[in-house]
Amino acid sequence: MIIELAYSFHLGRDMNKKNSSKASAKSNLSGTTSLANNAIQNAAGLSKADKHNCRKYDDKINDIEFIRGTNSLYDDVKKLYLDEFEDARNEYNSRQIRDDRRIKDYFSHISNSSKNDLACEIIIELGDKEFWDTKDLKFKRKMTNVFKQQVIDLENLVPNFKIASAIIHYDETSPICTLLVFLLKLVVKMV
Repeated sequence: MIIELAYSFHLGRDMNKKNSSKASAKSNLSGTTSLANNAIQNAAGLSKADKHNCRKYDDKINDIEFIRGTNSLYDDVKKLYLDEFEDARNEYNSRQIRDDRRIKDYFSHISNSSKNDLACEIIIELGDKEFWDTKDLKFKRKMTNVFKQQVIDLENLVPNFKIASAIIHYDETSPICTLLVFLLKLVVKMV
């Protein structure tokens, strides 16, 4: 059976936005702002996302499904930083003469920087409230393979997106898949 569903792809969310951006958005008629940013900026923000996305605040682990990563977003992102940047960190440090210029831990270095973001959250939503209102949890869980394929397709489409975690939330109004990513680099060819 083939079902046609609405599709929504969100990069980031307001709860991760800097306070200055939230304040600016409140004073705009649209309620939005183009100021930075919706990214997870540091380890504290990552810990909050970890508690929310892994449902640690209300112990609803049965309402989510991990399709990438573990039950610790914090550890998943930290491990991905180590996997992706350790060789470059070591090479950089080997060229440094002064100890104070060496980077001991790249994850912490980025987390403590106000110029960089640690990670970003992408939310994929399939279907809308009206469609899902009449469906039970068993039907919703049939979306697991669709979300798994979405993660694979996203990696193929944008190979520089490094996905640390992908979690399906079946306790939302409509099932969503939350991905925690960071971008190594984005090259856009203008034609």
